[in-house]
Amino acid sequence: MNIRTGALVAGAVTASLVLSACGGGPSSDDTSKGAGQKGAAGFNAALTGVVNPSDKKGGTLKVTNHDSPDSYDPVRTYYANVWNFMKGFFVRTLLTNQAKPGEDGLVLTPDLATELPKIEDGGKKYTFTLRDGLKFEDGTPITSKDVKYGVERVFAQDVLSGGPTYLVDVLDQGQKYPGPYKDTDPDKLGLKSVQTPDDKTIVFTLKEPLSDFPYLLAMPGAAPVPKAKDNGEQYGNRPVSSGPYKFESYDQGKKAVLVRNDQWDPKTDSVRKALPDRIEVTFGIAVEEIDNQLIAGDIDLDLAQTGVQQGSQPKILLNPEVKKNADAPTTGFIRYFAINTKVPPFDNIHCRKAVQYATDKISMQTARGGADAGGDIATNMLPPNIAGHDAALDPFNTKSGKPQVDKAKEELAACGKPNGFDTVIATRNAGKEPKTAEALQAALKNVGINARLDPTDASLYFRSTIGSPSNTHAKGYGLMMAGWGADFPTASGFLAVLVDGRLILPSGNNNYPELNNPEVNSLIDQAKAEPDAKKAAQIWSQINKIVMDEAVLVPFTYDKALNYRNPRLTNVYISQYYGQVDFGSLGVS
Repeated sequence: MNIRTGALVAGAVTASLVLSACGGGPSSDDTSKGAGQKGAAGFNAALTGVVNPSDKKGGTLKVTNHDSPDSYDPVRTYYANVWNFMKGFFVRTLLTNQAKPGEDGLVLTPDLATELPKIEDGGKKYTFTLRDGLKFEDGTPITSKDVKYGVERVFAQDVLSGGPTYLVDVLDQGQKYPGPYKDTDPDKLGLKSVQTPDDKTIVFTLKEPLSDFPYLLAMPGAAPVPKAKDNGEQYGNRPVSSGPYKFESYDQGKKAVLVRNDQWDPKTDSVRKALPDRIEVTFGIAVEEIDNQLIAGDIDLDLAQTGVQQGSQPKILLNPEVKKNADAPTTGFIRYFAINTKVPPFDNIHCRKAVQYATDKISMQTARGGADAGGDIATNMLPPNIAGHDAALDPFNTKSGKPQVDKAKEELAACGKPNGFDTVIATRNAGKEPKTAEALQAALKNVGINARLDPTDASLYFRSTIGSPSNTHAKGYGLMMAGWGADFPTASGFLAVLVDGRLILPSGNNNYPELNNPEVNSLIDQAKAEPDAKKAAQIWSQINKIVMDEAVLVPFTYDKALNYRNPRLTNVYISQYYGQVDFGSLGVS
């Protein structure tokens, strides 16, 4: 998932573990009974336990974000913080992750479903039964057909691009289903691989077994949507709630206000605490001002959860009274930049290798906050908390983080550009990214590569700025700044969408280098079909090595984020599923 924050922290958890460990879900009190220390504030206290546990309802949760959400349409969003926000407040799915700190938070639990799926036909048939008493905010019952319709909207990529498309890949099976807007079925429910024999039952039939399939149903794109209220690309302006809150107002780019949804029955929901009476989200605030407001106690939390700015870090780390209200989790994201193989001279691997060697990862790490608050130097494209990570995989010898100027110049000569060349670096115009891109620009300058920065608005960056190959080609984006975390906690959920050549999309593309290596594609299919988690991890490790040898992606840090939490917040803990504070558990004292 993009650090559009864009995807989830991932632990080395397999689907077999998830399915064996799932149950009826935690009780409503379980989120205040996490592992480790409970109740006490302190630096990093929210990593292992719950800070300020409480069941007290009421008050207004005040949060902010510099960036606007990419979309509040569950099909169109790919921001990590938006997934977290949706899951916590207004979107429910058949399954979701447990609302608990630590590794327990990586385990899937029934949400709209009464229990775990009934799995038949060798792992190709999944049957769910919906709970009683489920309603949308207008009082309309939520049925299996609403879930199916929500899934079918993912197929309408010509209208609803931007979000993950795993369900299309798994469920289409040659039907070439066009989505509900072009569906010729009278009920607009023509996807054959998903059936609803009655209002409480939904059956998914896969072409072949896929151990990660339950994770796909925990994504917002698998949430129910009422067909009668679906207005296509405008749906994200006023989505219909299936959760404990609904939108009172949404002024794009400025403010969103959520209030209680009186049609939500807490008896049907073992995950969400729903403590605040009101949630106010302010957008467009300068990142430095967000830090100031946080430390002053004027707001409760920064929704981005990407960490305070470098200038604010000493104010937190050097003041014990402030530091005790902060956490710096390893988020599970990789900060990296992509090299565009379709923009010359990067169609030549030696020019790509020149960039690999010229990159000063230490200066980029420093721009993000250093080792303590910005992350550890990254050497390959699987983070340490994903099964298949190989700490020794470092084909360009970048563990030290220092640039290798002589090696870079050798590669420039090999690609026919001994004096360097000009290119463009695409970057978002917010947060730490501009400074990080400037550090890259300076390092490349030292070997004769003149890279012009092209900062653009963050809200459209991944969907249409670097997510549209036609745009990257037209603007000559040779290098593209990015960040990525797992869509679900396996190597498949992390790496596949970044490097599978069959997933290059005209909009909302995440394979930014446009890598289409047949060996990689074949190995991805093998890994996804492998039921043995250890063997699958070995295949992903092999894929990671081939991708690194192609020199199309340059990881520079395994991300950390120093975030401040207002002392008045209750039930604060880091969800390992998102690498962020679990928004849906929060209350205010």
